[in-house]
Amino acid sequence: MNPQLDEAIRQRGKAFFASIRGESPSIFNKGFWTGKVMDWAMKNEGFKVQLFRFVDVLPYLTTSGNLSRHIEEYFAGGEAGDIPAVLKWGAEKSGLFGGVAAKLMGKAIRSNIEGMARQFIVGEQTKEAVKNLSKIRKDGFAFTVDLLGEATVSELESDAYRDGYLEVLDAIAAEQKSWKPFGAGTEGLDWGSAPKVNASIKPSALFSQASPMDFEGSVEGILARMRPVYRKIMAMGGAMCIDMEQLKYKDITIELFKRLRGESEFRDYPYLSIVLQAYMRETEHDIKDLIAWGRAEGLPFGLRLVKGAYWDYETVIAKQMGWPVPVWTRKPESDIAHEKLARLILENSDLVYFQCASHNIRTISNVMETAAELQIPENRYEFQALYGMAEPVRKGLLKVAGRVRLYCPYGELLPGMAYLVRRLLENTANESFLRLSFADGEAEDRLLENPQLTLERELAAAPPKPAEKASIDGLTAFRNEPLADFTVAELRKAFPEAIAQVRGEAGRVLPLRIGGKSVETDDRIPTVNPADPGEVLASVCQAGTAEVDAAIDAAEAAFPAWRDTSAKERAAIILKAAAIARRDIVALSATQVLEVGKQWGQAYNDVGEAIDFLEYYAREAVRLGSPKRMGREPGEKNHLFYEPKGVTAVIAPWNFPLAISVGMTAAAIVAGNTVVYKPSSLSSLTGYGMAEIFKEAGLPDGVFNYCPGRGSVMGDHLVEHPKVSTIAFTGSMETGLRIQEKAAKVQPGQAYCKKVIAEMGGKNAIIIDDDADLDEAILGVVYSAFGFQGQKCSACSRVIVVDSIYDKFVSRLTEACGSLRIGPSEDPENAMGPVVDPAQQKKVQEYLQVAHEEGQVLVERQTSGPGYYAPLVVVAGIRPEHRLAQEEVFGPILAVMKAESFDQALEWATSTRFALTGGVYSRSPRHLEKARREFRVGNLYLNRNCVGAMVGRQPFGGSRMSGVGSKSGGPDYLLQFMEPRVVTENTIRRGFTPIDEDDEWFE
Repeated sequence: MNPQLDEAIRQRGKAFFASIRGESPSIFNKGFWTGKVMDWAMKNEGFKVQLFRFVDVLPYLTTSGNLSRHIEEYFAGGEAGDIPAVLKWGAEKSGLFGGVAAKLMGKAIRSNIEGMARQFIVGEQTKEAVKNLSKIRKDGFAFTVDLLGEATVSELESDAYRDGYLEVLDAIAAEQKSWKPFGAGTEGLDWGSAPKVNASIKPSALFSQASPMDFEGSVEGILARMRPVYRKIMAMGGAMCIDMEQLKYKDITIELFKRLRGESEFRDYPYLSIVLQAYMRETEHDIKDLIAWGRAEGLPFGLRLVKGAYWDYETVIAKQMGWPVPVWTRKPESDIAHEKLARLILENSDLVYFQCASHNIRTISNVMETAAELQIPENRYEFQALYGMAEPVRKGLLKVAGRVRLYCPYGELLPGMAYLVRRLLENTANESFLRLSFADGEAEDRLLENPQLTLERELAAAPPKPAEKASIDGLTAFRNEPLADFTVAELRKAFPEAIAQVRGEAGRVLPLRIGGKSVETDDRIPTVNPADPGEVLASVCQAGTAEVDAAIDAAEAAFPAWRDTSAKERAAIILKAAAIARRDIVALSATQVLEVGKQWGQAYNDVGEAIDFLEYYAREAVRLGSPKRMGREPGEKNHLFYEPKGVTAVIAPWNFPLAISVGMTAAAIVAGNTVVYKPSSLSSLTGYGMAEIFKEAGLPDGVFNYCPGRGSVMGDHLVEHPKVSTIAFTGSMETGLRIQEKAAKVQPGQAYCKKVIAEMGGKNAIIIDDDADLDEAILGVVYSAFGFQGQKCSACSRVIVVDSIYDKFVSRLTEACGSLRIGPSEDPENAMGPVVDPAQQKKVQEYLQVAHEEGQVLVERQTSGPGYYAPLVVVAGIRPEHRLAQEEVFGPILAVMKAESFDQALEWATSTRFALTGGVYSRSPRHLEKARREFRVGNLYLNRNCVGAMVGRQPFGGSRMSGVGSKSGGPDYLLQFMEPRVVTENTIRRGFTPIDEDDEWFE
């Protein structure tokens, strides 16, 4: 930066500070309840976390008993640490004395927190909001009004969000005639450049089905509801700003902004703005792109530049998903970016009307001085601040700039609490400018420092990063394959191309692979597209008992050499297979989209899980491949090590056709076994893809044998074969129990007690507690129940709702289910596709009849067309004794059960013979802890959906009738495919023995 400009910025900032010295934002005023609580929050991180969580849940605490219980759970010791007296007293009294004192204290705490929320909200009702907007203008500030409640789970709620804007705009239209324009305003424009009415709108709320995967559908879905709002604003002579939300909506938002701005109806109206976030690494590219587009189209526009409000969310999600972190990770980097981007925007002020949204005095001073240096007319930029925050800054800014707009949220307190939490986070963060300025008393010189110098100082003081832990023998530590990121345009483009390529190869004959050779048979089964059964993807040769015998013989012959291959060498081949699958991930996904009807994201993540199994089990094999000394006594050496069992039969399902197939197969192979693999006849094309991966990876002939066949012909023969030592199965409970029964009987010539590893069914329940966040719970239940048409062993088939929240939940659930789009899975707009085959379709229809007999069917969505479409069903009134509460359907039928209490919900959740997955949506620490102890399932998920276990992070598998064996993707899984051995050697010779370093010996 130019030193003269930097000095001018500092001097401007010093003058600004001098003009507001002695003032403090009301949120930090310790003379009031809010200020005292905020002071404690900034001193005690544990209390801050508990406070923000309590604020989040408060609107759901509708009874005095519930309120008192939560006060006690959140604030009576534990993580909250030292507590402000007002809260501590209330927490202790609510638990110890109850009665009137507890009710009064709970009421006082609720009142104070709601008062804190109202400080940031211009009004809960339209009349109140418009009255306060008028007052804001009397104080000299312009406004932009924002309707709270961006979380919509159904199209009905999206309609309501649109209508909420139309309602408040009607009220503003009647009032604005009395508002005089600010400054030397002409033609009713504030400062001669900006309309008096300004609304900000969050686009995702206008289309509940918005998704990066369905880019085009999301843009058009949002625009359909945004146009009427903008049309009304234009008729009022107002302006609209499209807010920027999370990264997943960024490109959708930019595209819909371009389309709306360029539509013939709106082209000649210049008062449309978009928000961009300085903390996003891509923002400079986005601004340059918008400027180039605006100049090419001859369309001026407005741009509000903010630092960004979703930093925690974006960083955490990126880490969880394995994606590059999209935001700057140090605060000074965002400040640097804002200053750079502000200059870029101001340099194009003939095209772009700049709206600088910040409370940071250095940032504000930079914009003012940069504009002066560039000689930008004052009517080409304005400043914006949040209503209820930084009062001294906005008042001082009004004095020196005269063009200040307040961002004014309005609406109900329920969504308002989520907004409040974001504001509290912003105020209490260690790097917050307001906190540093008004609470911590940071020196002005430091606050006005060039952020580049701040960054350099921080980097110099930062401790060195710890070296990444290495696994055994130089392998890096395991990391999950990144999940599908459809914000990447190249990935969205790749899917239709890959699907077309699969279609281009349709109709080919798939032979068996036995001992490294292709074997064709006369018995063949077509594998078809369940969305269009007339489309034959491949003709699959079927093995009979003779081919099964040949495959087992080939596997037996290959076993000794493979067994004696070192674990590291075996792992190297498996890791090469992982690299091949990673290279071909979209092509492998496209096969599943057409063959079993998986949606793009579901298919991609299935392949990603397969890659994870390959990577994880390769490392596990190396870890387990070295003998381990047992005991430390001198004079003897005891070593425990593992050896493979022999021939493994892998019998795989169709619902995770690559992930589970690869998981079972790779575990057996990398442990040193050989495999005869029987894929499902419904997913044999996907299974053939696995065979090709292993062939390209260099797996020796006979180690893996691809052997599809009819279960009725070769299934029992494979299981009972005396040369098969291990059977790895995933499928239905009935088939799994049959396999265990058959495997238990010793056959002539059998040398092993057969080991059966069986992952079977589930009747999985999600509990909705009375304080659950319904915005999250609805989406989590819908995804768990109807993702991939409910055809997952982990899918939610029962949702058990506590009575007091039942009506709200069911109302929103039914609307959400009614909003899902159903159709071919290759079309990304469809959330649900066909089930896999006619038998599955018939089964769902039969259970629909059971639903009508046992309960009240709330949703029944039948779909016409040539595919195997089954109805999406939600049925209420189900009791624990009903068939729909006990029997696995494996399809899109969700049973809703009403429980009197959380305890009853927990009892019902565990009342089946299955124990695979479960979920709880609750914000009660006590109830969550109880669920940890008593909700006995293999995988329990708290406050998230109950599907999508991650290898290495959430090892997967259940107990009772849900399966036998250890969890896949966990540290014990490979042990099932191996036999432990111990070798003991006496090292004493004629009374002499060497003493090793690790022997237990005298000091």
